[in-house]
Amino acid sequence: MPIHFSPEEMAGRRERAAAAIRDAGLDALLCFKQESMYWLTGYDSFGFSLFQCLIVEAGGGVTLLTRLPDLRQARHTSNIEDIRIWKDTEGMNPARDLRALLDELGLGRARFGVEFDSFGLKAHDWRLMEAELAGRCALTDASTLIDRLRAVKSPREIEYARRAAALADDAWDEAVRLGRPGAFEGDILAAMQGAVFRGGGDYAGNEFIIGSGAGALLCRYFTGRRHLDPEDQLTLEFAGACRRYHAAMMRTLLTGRAHPEHVSMHAACADALRACMEAVRPGRPMGEVFAAHARIMDAAGLREHRLNACGYGMGAVYNPLWVDPPMFYEGNPLEMQAGNVFFLHMIVMNSDSGRAMTLGHTVLVTDAGCECLSRSSLDLVVN
Repeated sequence: MPIHFSPEEMAGRRERAAAAIRDAGLDALLCFKQESMYWLTGYDSFGFSLFQCLIVEAGGGVTLLTRLPDLRQARHTSNIEDIRIWKDTEGMNPARDLRALLDELGLGRARFGVEFDSFGLKAHDWRLMEAELAGRCALTDASTLIDRLRAVKSPREIEYARRAAALADDAWDEAVRLGRPGAFEGDILAAMQGAVFRGGGDYAGNEFIIGSGAGALLCRYFTGRRHLDPEDQLTLEFAGACRRYHAAMMRTLLTGRAHPEHVSMHAACADALRACMEAVRPGRPMGEVFAAHARIMDAAGLREHRLNACGYGMGAVYNPLWVDPPMFYEGNPLEMQAGNVFFLHMIVMNSDSGRAMTLGHTVLVTDAGCECLSRSSLDLVVN
């Protein structure tokens, strides 16, 4: 089994999860997040896009209900011993299979926590589940129960985060090498993603984001590639991924020359990023990091052009995006902890002038503050 952690670490995770389930007054947790399944058992799949559920009992037992294509996937990647299959057939209702399985496990009228806030539990499937379980079981929202356990990374997880950051640096090196006047965005993307794969990394949880010209003001992937102009701006948001653990970066690269506005925006982004890193401290609320970001950006006259968040957690995550909440936003009271990994992004998009500037990298919260996991310079690159 290609589980990427020691048996002792995996056993400890399951014990902590079982204790958290008991502390919440629950008999079991119905997991629909692939991130939870991976963290608890090593199970690695995109089969969560269709109905599947990992039942985690307060006593520590786990049972997976999934489709046939993921039977061997679970056997190969995880330590799950009890794997059940629901069958594809006309009129199928996997919620009925789930109810029957819960009855078999002696959980037919138990108190369940459910990961409602999950891409693995579509509204359609929830309505089927609700019809089968409501009135028989007590169901409460436990969407963040495993998330809270995953948030503080183990030494091995931090090793994977460091490797992911090195792969992101390698990808940025390729962008700097190729990001010149006349370059094709597709070639830049291919080289960046190739650097991650050559380094033993994975696909990221969402597409690498690339945009030049007017597209540099966007922070989402969109289809359609172009060649860089003699004077252009190229915004890149990307991540190295190792054993599913992510380390994101963000940069805006210029071709030809740097407009004075680009220079001033870059200076504000660099100052804000450093201020945010100073604000990352264990025991301090996440809102203080956003406040540092806003203070610098607003003083630079960029209030109308910045975003209302400046980063979020990083971890082992799956499609459709690599964001691993929580986020840095105004007033967030959640206290940071040593062992958290965060992506800090400074984003300025001026739709009036048509100019963009971004700067960001991944950091590790330490006992004393934070450590930048990237080796790349914050200097403005003009090719």
